[in-house]
Amino acid sequence: MTDTPNGPQIPSSCPGKSAKRVFAQTSRASTHFGAAGKDVDGRDKPGHDGGQSRGRHFLSAVAFTFILAIIGFVAWVYSLGPLPLDEARRVSTTVVDRNGKLLRAYAMADGLWRLPVETKTDVDPTYLKLLFAYEDQRFYAHDGIDPLALGRAAVQLATRGHIVSGGSTISMQLARLMEPRRQRSLYAKLRQMVRAIEIERSMSKEQILDLYLALAPYGGNL
Repeated sequence: MTDTPNGPQIPSSCPGKSAKRVFAQTSRASTHFGAAGKDVDGRDKPGHDGGQSRGRHFLSAVAFTFILAIIGFVAWVYSLGPLPLDEARRVSTTVVDRNGKLLRAYAMADGLWRLPVETKTDVDPTYLKLLFAYEDQRFYAHDGIDPLALGRAAVQLATRGHIVSGGSTISMQLARLMEPRRQRSLYAKLRQMVRAIEIERSMSKEQILDLYLALAPYGGNL
């Protein structure tokens, strides 16, 4: 306390001490949060980078799941084994005359005849046009699967509640004839799609037609 002409006065705060207090508060704040927006123990400040980290983790999980799905699908395809082409190409024992005219055909184990067909010489072109129009309009354009036909079948199933058209190509039908399965399921359809692609890679379009017409049932033993 000092005496002044106006009476005793309480001394004001020292500027040096005020500066020290401000510096101490700043030091504590700097110690609590680092320059990179983290606590002293290395944790991110709340809301600083948590959203981005969760997004990266989610994308990583999705990518890992996708890779596992691909590996599983490839393993499943390999588990199907090779196409049973040799078995599918077996034909009935036949008796013909000296001119090659068929006199008799013996049934296969399933009770049906299996006679070889050469589409170019044995089948009426008009019938082939009808076959393509009804079964597979883009037979010569696709590689075993017709996405347009499958999309149409999916829309019909969704809108009508039952299967109107299967969307199967001739190659997919041949796959079903080669490996008969009674059930109609998504698994069976997926198997047919995979087999159809394998058929298209192994055979020409003419060979596919020949084998399809040899195996396709036309009622009874036709």
